[in-house]
Amino acid sequence: MPRGYFITFEGLDGSGKTTQLRRLAASLTAAGHSVVTLRQPGGTALGDRIRGILLDSKSEAALGPISPLAELALMFADRAQSIAEVIEPALAAGSIVLCDRYTDSSEAYQGAGRELGSERVLALHAAVCDNLQPDLTILLLPGLTSSLYRARRRNTRAAQQNGADENRFEREGDPFYQRIHDAYETIAQRETQRVVAIRDEASIESIEARIKAIVDQRLALVAQV
Repeated sequence: MPRGYFITFEGLDGSGKTTQLRRLAASLTAAGHSVVTLRQPGGTALGDRIRGILLDSKSEAALGPISPLAELALMFADRAQSIAEVIEPALAAGSIVLCDRYTDSSEAYQGAGRELGSERVLALHAAVCDNLQPDLTILLLPGLTSSLYRARRRNTRAAQQNGADENRFEREGDPFYQRIHDAYETIAQRETQRVVAIRDEASIESIEARIKAIVDQRLALVAQV
């Protein structure tokens, strides 16, 4: 059985990546592909516990300040578990794996946002993830201001509706997010074969069509090998 195909979605919170992942999953499934979706942090029982610690804005009130290095280590603990439990088995079974965030997020958020540096993040990726790289990364980079507005509005609405609180990162100031945005641009320039960046503020449907065309082209090339 041919090995599956690993696609990640990256971008700031509020960039629309989760919406686009869901739409692509539906399209690929309708076309007859076996599709597995997950998010990071999360996607496994252990990962969901880690997600609660990392994203809940009440975590630090209960646990004390989470150091940047502890945050990074927890991100990779989640990633290692999802690779072992979900990603590798799905790829071995020939499925297309769609993952909402992966190591690029750690390089952007912890490496740049927390100022730990890319080298430390990439070294952890090599050691903890056996350097497993996505076949394709869709990077959504609309304007910084609009992304943050949408993310903060979404999380406030979720907290009001069901008590969910994933605002820990959204409490950070604009300089933190500017460093993340710049880091994503650097990754896109470095990883030109893997990363496809979409930077405009087009409609959801327009971006969906662009992503579908990109993925269809990549899958067609794989089928020819």
